Amino acid sequence: MNNIDSLLEPEDEVLSTLYKDGRRRWLNPKLSKGKWWHRRRWVAYVLMVIFIAVPFFRINGKPLILLDIAARQFTVFGKTFLPTDTLVLAFLLLSVFISIVLITTFAGRLWCGWACPQTVFMEFLFRPLDRFFAGTSGKGGLSNKTRSGWWQVARILTYVVLAMVLAHTFLAYFIGTDRLARWMQMKPWEHPTAFLVMAAATAAMLYQGLVFREQLCLIACPYGRFQSVMLDEQSLIVAYDQPRGEPRKKGKHFPNEKLGDCVDCHRCVVVCPTGIDIRKGLQMECINCTQCIDACDEVMTRVGLPTGLIRYSSQDSIAGKPRRFLRARTIVYPIILALVLTGFVVSIASKTGFDARLIRGKGSPFVLLPSGELTNPFLMRLVNRTDQRQTYELAMQNDTAVTLAAVDQSELTLDAGQSERVAISLNFPVRLTAGTGSHDCIIVVRDSSQNERHLKITLVGPR
Repeated sequence: MNNIDSLLEPEDEVLSTLYKDGRRRWLNPKLSKGKWWHRRRWVAYVLMVIFIAVPFFRINGKPLILLDIAARQFTVFGKTFLPTDTLVLAFLLLSVFISIVLITTFAGRLWCGWACPQTVFMEFLFRPLDRFFAGTSGKGGLSNKTRSGWWQVARILTYVVLAMVLAHTFLAYFIGTDRLARWMQMKPWEHPTAFLVMAAATAAMLYQGLVFREQLCLIACPYGRFQSVMLDEQSLIVAYDQPRGEPRKKGKHFPNEKLGDCVDCHRCVVVCPTGIDIRKGLQMECINCTQCIDACDEVMTRVGLPTGLIRYSSQDSIAGKPRRFLRARTIVYPIILALVLTGFVVSIASKTGFDARLIRGKGSPFVLLPSGELTNPFLMRLVNRTDQRQTYELAMQNDTAVTLAAVDQSELTLDAGQSERVAISLNFPVRLTAGTGSHDCIIVVRDSSQNERHLKITLVGPR
């Protein structure tokens, strides 16, 4: 049994926030106020304002960003996309994904350490509050003071208020500020479903701030796992200069042994918000927050050694290889991104005030009428993309032999954002398809705002 236990015992922690026996390792990182921390702090403050203010911005009366999943409408920079805009949405998502890959190729996990909302709010809002209530403001780490229970109660209440503010801000991205304001003014029993949504979002924010914390980066977020395919040896990362730092100045050494610059002070470890040791090399848990750089530079200055033992660098630079800006990834990714963005712009430019698409009706493709004419049934899908009620007109373009029939005019008036399927029939003389069995024509669709769409269609009949 002892042999089995020794085989199953891990050599190291599975995660930096877990002990070998599986217990949670709660992190209380110390704070190093170096130049990088000051830069990140100002960036974080600006981003906090942007994150909270974005739902309130308007472009042409529309929100800057509104992801209304219930209504299946997505507004980005004042432009509303509908479920029918699959190509546009595909280009948009592809451009975002390729941009992330491109940025990672050049600058590593710049997003994680500097701009991710999780990092911004955790490191510059929640952890400063933790230090305030623990009596470790400005330095972090474990507190040597014994705080009364009232301090913990005040901390929880503060977190509840912040969780409510952040949850409501988060919901504003999906329901809009106008609807959110109405929900807030209503009594819970007047809108139980909406109230439960708001309560669930608040509870999720509270759980994230109090309990889950850095686990989101280590367990839930896939970015760290994707970095192995997005990074290469030339990508910019936070790296420990192992050739310069090793062997470390610790314990006893032989008199003639050459020592590295690392004094093994563990400052880079105790300030890490994800609990890793950067000296072990590139790791999935590293979010490039630069706290280890500030801590190491401070120690190097104190002992009279050059700073930069831990710095922004690349794996090749640390190994003494030259930096190459032009390489396969930095050439191919921008080309792909340019093509995708071109497709996105072209797709946007081709959109008018409405969408119209014709599909052939069910049953026989053509029917002989008592009058001796042929008729082809079709279904037209109309989507009003404007913010106003529109009435649509249908007409044939330069084809007097074909007439529009069986069109329900009441279905040709659509409210803003409404879609409708309209049944139409096209009547034409038998001679029109004689010989070839088909005839091409164009239907012109025009709305009240004089937007036009030209739909090419093929009529079929007996040879």
